[in-house]
Amino acid sequence: MRIYDVTLTISPTLPVWPGDPPVDLHRVSKMEEGEVCNVTRMNISVHTGTHVDAPYHFLAKGKTVETLDLKTLTGRAYVVEISNVDVVTAADIEAADIPPRTKRVLFKTRNSNHWTKNHSQFNTNFVGLSADAAKYLVERGVKLVGVDYLSVAPYEDTIPTHQILLKAGVIIVEGLDLSKISQGRYTFYCLPLKIAKADGAPARAMLIGV
Repeated sequence: MRIYDVTLTISPTLPVWPGDPPVDLHRVSKMEEGEVCNVTRMNISVHTGTHVDAPYHFLAKGKTVETLDLKTLTGRAYVVEISNVDVVTAADIEAADIPPRTKRVLFKTRNSNHWTKNHSQFNTNFVGLSADAAKYLVERGVKLVGVDYLSVAPYEDTIPTHQILLKAGVIIVEGLDLSKISQGRYTFYCLPLKIAKADGAPARAMLIGV
């Protein structure tokens, strides 16, 4: 058994969605200044780094993050690598030959290269899933979709993909670091922070393989 940490490290250099607050980590208590312990204050968006989107993010009456089913957030998953595309379409997914009855699909694309180079600037040219890809996944019965950049949808067309997945009860995990992960079956664990009435939450995510 091997454990792969697929979580991005939260730091001031981590890219954030344009308009979201940058990561602010500030020590308010410092031992070198005579305090008995170190204490750090953190100011971030709930959609920082590796995070989960709750339906409430795009649906006015959708579920909030603390109500999401942990059974969906843990279990067998399939990592599928789709390279050399600018947008993942339904045809791309169909051609990828994902095993039948797969309930959790994590998409590894050229986005993963960004995390190996420690880029601090947000990249608007990331690979997202088209609306027809979202419909295809819903029709297949997929219950969790993970992606290797900060949005499941393309930068210029964010609403349709999110709404299709979230209306169908599909949990979205964004900002996974799949740079060291090969295509195949794994056990996935993703635990978002339990934040009351929130539209999302940062999460610690890992894959377990053999």
